[in-house]
Amino acid sequence: MPLPTGANSSSDVWAGTITIEANGRTPTCAGIPVGNVVSVTQATASAVSREENPTLGSFLLPEGFRRPHPLAVLREASVVLEAGRCAAAVVAERRQRRATSYVLRQQPRREEPVVLVPGFMAGDSSLRMMSATLRSRGFRTYSSHISANVGCTLAAAAELEARIEAIAIKRDSRVQLVGHSLGGMLSRGLAARRPDLVAGIVTMGSPMLAPGAHHWVLTAAVESLVRLSRAGVPGLMAEECVAGACARQSFDECRQPLPAGVTFTALHSRRDGVVDWRACIDPEARSIEVEASHLGMAVDPRVAAHVEAALLLPAGAGRRTARLGAARRAAAEAAEGSALLA
Repeated sequence: MPLPTGANSSSDVWAGTITIEANGRTPTCAGIPVGNVVSVTQATASAVSREENPTLGSFLLPEGFRRPHPLAVLREASVVLEAGRCAAAVVAERRQRRATSYVLRQQPRREEPVVLVPGFMAGDSSLRMMSATLRSRGFRTYSSHISANVGCTLAAAAELEARIEAIAIKRDSRVQLVGHSLGGMLSRGLAARRPDLVAGIVTMGSPMLAPGAHHWVLTAAVESLVRLSRAGVPGLMAEECVAGACARQSFDECRQPLPAGVTFTALHSRRDGVVDWRACIDPEARSIEVEASHLGMAVDPRVAAHVEAALLLPAGAGRRTARLGAARRAAAEAAEGSALLA
């Protein structure tokens, strides 16, 4: 989900906090170099900020964005309907396949592999339905090997990069990334840093412009993870991962310009009850509005259709903003029909 944290590892190498040394050496978080994002003086200021807001750095909630209303999370109950819609689509597709000859039912394989990256506190299983849908359309999908996105973002990004590189070498092709929420932010940063590995990205409900613009329910979850990390539980986010240099670098990475030749489609929903939908509209992306809850984006077949279309965009395709709400979509269809009759 929306926080700049997350990794999957049972190894103690990811446990720990950022170390900032006065001798000028590069600071690290969970064994990952933080880089020249903050100086020792800035780190001290960050520590003061954390005393005022022990959970999130203020820079993660820029002016102009806000947390969803406390009752907005009730919209997420529609995930039950969205999952039901997915199940119905699966049943219908199976019936159609049984009624089609084996030769005709085979979908041509797409060249570029697709890796699905889960959101905060989720794992690869959360995107299993979407993976199956894309496979049925001829895409070669891969999991990210994240079982629970609850650790340091820099560690998660390093592990994801290694996973993507291995797949790219195996398939001799650049990879496309589909990320849900936090997974989209990880994908965005990786695409900017490694365009030699990433051909395109599709984000779903990823608040890249304001990771802190999330519901208070998530804040409580983050606080619990930070407390467990402070108590010595390995593999979980530390305070620096949500309010310090680690969080700042992760936030900066997911806002870097994307090179030419990397496609970028960002899906958002005004019905999102977890993050501020406005934070999901990246100015560099082809932005599309969908009708789904935050959780439902991972399972709704209507969202999967937009993901499929985005994955088929040619390299370097123009990025544009499109609103696909029901009213405007109906108006566009009516206008098209009138033009055909004219």
